[in-house]
Amino acid sequence: MSVVFIITGTLLVIAALLALVRMVAGPTTWDRIVAFDGFVIVTVSGIAVLEAARGEGSAIMLLVVVSLLGFVGSLMAVRLWGEEEHP
Repeated sequence: MSVVFIITGTLLVIAALLALVRMVAGPTTWDRIVAFDGFVIVTVSGIAVLEAARGEGSAIMLLVVVSLLGFVGSLMAVRLWGEEEHP
């Protein structure tokens, strides 16, 4: 079973790196916002996989908080950026 966790972790690290590249090199603000959402999702998934590998459930509240912060942060970024585009 540990092979599955290693493969999953490796794929999540690759996905996080690709999201970081898109956040840095994104041609538009929308690309950066979507990349940030993807990075938050990958982070939450990584924490969930780590907890599953350990056999614990102590980080459930951390998963909820990070998910909500990512969602609210993206919502506010879109709202503020949208107001600048359409006054």
